[in-house]
Amino acid sequence: MRKVVVFLVLVAFLLTPATYGTGVALAATFTAASTATCGLAALGPIPASLTATTADGVTIRLDRKQLAHAATIIRVGGRTPRIGREGVLVALMAALTESSLRMLANTSAWPESAQLPNDGNGGDHDSLGLFQMRPLTGWGTVTELMDPTYQARAFFGGPNGPNHGSPRGLLDIPGWRSLPKGAAAQAVEVSAFPDRYARFEPVAERIVTALTKSADRSHADVPETGQVVFPLPAGSWTPTSPFGMRTDPVTGAHSLHTGSDYAAPAGTPILAAADGRVVFAGNVSSGYGHLILIKHTVNGSSVHSGYAHMYATGIHVHAGQRVSAGQHIADVGTDGKSTGPHLHFEIRRGGAYGTPTDANRWLVEHRATTQPTFSPKESSENC
Repeated sequence: MRKVVVFLVLVAFLLTPATYGTGVALAATFTAASTATCGLAALGPIPASLTATTADGVTIRLDRKQLAHAATIIRVGGRTPRIGREGVLVALMAALTESSLRMLANTSAWPESAQLPNDGNGGDHDSLGLFQMRPLTGWGTVTELMDPTYQARAFFGGPNGPNHGSPRGLLDIPGWRSLPKGAAAQAVEVSAFPDRYARFEPVAERIVTALTKSADRSHADVPETGQVVFPLPAGSWTPTSPFGMRTDPVTGAHSLHTGSDYAAPAGTPILAAADGRVVFAGNVSSGYGHLILIKHTVNGSSVHSGYAHMYATGIHVHAGQRVSAGQHIADVGTDGKSTGPHLHFEIRRGGAYGTPTDANRWLVEHRATTQPTFSPKESSENC
């Protein structure tokens, strides 16, 4: 459902002053700041198997395929505003209960489902997939529901979910965070057996712990990223000032613009360009205003990405935190040497002091994908 980012024309644009940003080096003197976190660390390697015990003392073993589906749920939850760790646990409890984390076809109700990737046949009424969602009740088409990423998005729901509140996903349940996790899962699934979800809470906890890396390991090596993502949602931005020499819109000096500028409404979510570790998040004394720096490993090489001009309240990560590609890390602002809301995005190979490179070209070279559009109201809330 994500589209490959098309290459932006690398020419100088005729611009209004409000779209320009700064070209100051990322090696500026930093002042650290601590801000909110979404509570999910980046995914690590998927183990061959995992053993866990339910709340009623039954030991179960999950294989790599089941854990890969769990990783999909964690990844989608990590990119969905206001879900966080608690929402991911609810989703895992639901999938463990409904399908044992298997992508189930249903050959009796939907013969065509057997032709799509699956982990076996379920046959429960007309239900399909990880969460046993029913096409006849509006969850989606057979093809859509045989896609684990689609099912995870549908379960989380909300304004950015595929069903827009009907049927209701987790974010469409008023006060879901105040409910016991089993009750929250039941509110989405509407099962005839509402008490069965709670027994899988310790299993879900075990899965999240095993599949994610601790955010406290701030000095550990940064693992290879799973993908590269454009740092703003689809349809939310306009290219303005590209990388290269230009006349600075504030000082009038002819200087190197070290990043790529993308104009977007204030409050638009800024997304991590790749899996990595935050090395700085806070205010700087240069024209960047508030800045986030993230260290990545891409194709075996160390790369730093930089995101500038956010306000203090628009930063949602902290130094040392692990992030996933596409994770909502900040909101667009116009702090520092800026004449309008936009994201100034930089890529530096080798480190924060490395030579700046054309960030837009780098995104194209690494086949960056775009994430679905977020509404500004949704994106402005903490996770």
